[in-house]
Amino acid sequence: MRRISQSLMLCAIALCSLATPCLANPGTAELEIRIAYLGYTPETGPLLSNVIPEPEDAGRRGAELAIIDSNSTGRFLKHRYQLDVAERSDSDSLLAAASELHTQGVRLFVVNAPAATLRQLSQALPDSLLLNAGSADDSLRQSQCLSNVLHTLPSRAMLADALAQFLVVRKWTRGLLISGPTADDQAYAAALKRAAKRFGLRIVAEKAWSFDNDQRRSAQAEMPLFTQTAEYDVVLVADERGDFGEYLPYQTWYPRPVAGTQGLTSTAWHKTVETYGAAQLQKRFEAHAQRWMNDRDFAAWIAVRSIASAVSKLRRNDAQAIRSLALSDQLPLDGFKGRKLSFRSWNGQLRQPIPLVQPRALVSNSPQEGFLHPNTELDSLGYDRPEVSCDLAANL
Repeated sequence: MRRISQSLMLCAIALCSLATPCLANPGTAELEIRIAYLGYTPETGPLLSNVIPEPEDAGRRGAELAIIDSNSTGRFLKHRYQLDVAERSDSDSLLAAASELHTQGVRLFVVNAPAATLRQLSQALPDSLLLNAGSADDSLRQSQCLSNVLHTLPSRAMLADALAQFLVVRKWTRGLLISGPTADDQAYAAALKRAAKRFGLRIVAEKAWSFDNDQRRSAQAEMPLFTQTAEYDVVLVADERGDFGEYLPYQTWYPRPVAGTQGLTSTAWHKTVETYGAAQLQKRFEAHAQRWMNDRDFAAWIAVRSIASAVSKLRRNDAQAIRSLALSDQLPLDGFKGRKLSFRSWNGQLRQPIPLVQPRALVSNSPQEGFLHPNTELDSLGYDRPEVSCDLAANL
């Protein structure tokens, strides 16, 4: 009996040494991981429609839920996660808050801010790791990569490529492109044109929206005339603020679908995503935030979970070590999207499938079947290695 008991004990010790993660040594000290959430949303200017605004706590709620999730699993390793929140109404105040957190020893930041503010934060916090959960700017992933920044929010190029693949599959290859006047609208329109060229779509006409009136009362009279041009299969719209795009469906000259920033949209996350365990994440988020999860929430959630996964593997919270692990392709992440997610070593962008949705239903997921890639089909979305002039892995 004594020999059997000793054998069972030895087997248990061996299994524990192989398990990942295993219970931490009771004598080890607790590891505290402080993560700061930095939120800044500038004024968008006067809206020309009654568009439903984004929730003011978008992003932060996702980070909060990820901290709860990380503490739930981290207690077995004696890891404790803390979220410090700094939300400011101007860029200078946010920079000051970030500097104060830095002096307190925080080196891990989740940032929901425009590209210009992200660049300032990157320069001000060179020894820290910043995870971008708020800017879809393509230049940050293509020609102006920041060495201490990883991106969990998809770029505009990824979103446009996801949409273009679906249009090719449906053989809607002729598009009318309508873009708004803001810099963000122009950036998204450029991403759509890049995707069209990349996947063989044809832009039959481009029109710039320059009206300054509310379309609620005049869309039925004005939109058909505005969209009268050479025949098209789909109307592509670039209206990130929502001034006019919501009034295009069912008002076009030809009876055609609308896609882009309105109509059929590509996004990191949506309420209608339910498969691969996503329904459980949706329920937990709704119980926590009392609303639906959106793309900024998911980007902040997966940013915190990326840090937690790296800490669990490394057993330390060093920002540079986490960055190196993330860029090494040795940090597979579960994002409830049916594929293991990972960061691209050349620009720090998180690889991920992109849902294509209409307001109340999931339509498809990209990459679409048949779009192959020598490394992974996920790299058919956004800027691939040969298209990027920077290489973050070179600094490892």
